[in-house]
Amino acid sequence: MKFVRTLCATLSLTAVALFAGLPQGAGANSAEGGQGEKPGGRLGLLKTGQYRCALPGDAAGPAIREMPEMNFTIDNASTYHDVSGSGTYLLIGNVVTFTRGPMKGVRFARYTANTLRKLDDNGEKTRLLCKRAGPAKRP
Repeated sequence: MKFVRTLCATLSLTAVALFAGLPQGAGANSAEGGQGEKPGGRLGLLKTGQYRCALPGDAAGPAIREMPEMNFTIDNASTYHDVSGSGTYLLIGNVVTFTRGPMKGVRFARYTANTLRKLDDNGEKTRLLCKRAGPAKRP
């Protein structure tokens, strides 16, 4: 019975990834972008609320550089909005992929329930961090 549940879950994730337009095997549990790690993971949801994004600063200036153009709000279920409009996202394992709307194609690795790190096109970590800053508000 466990095998059947595992098989169904794997097939469901593949179907969801294909429906969302992701390559097969997308959404690896690897938040680090490592090679050879098992693809897939559980479907999940981000906590609702405003996510504020910033880059680390340097010793000669401010500690952080806010990046308001990357800010977004998770509304409910798998929907988000930013200043440009609204869309949907998919959370598989620890990888968040924006599948529709103004942030389509942008990916983040979830490090904690309230912290995301942007991934580049190769799945490697970037320096941009987004942290949940409060409840959801419509612009």
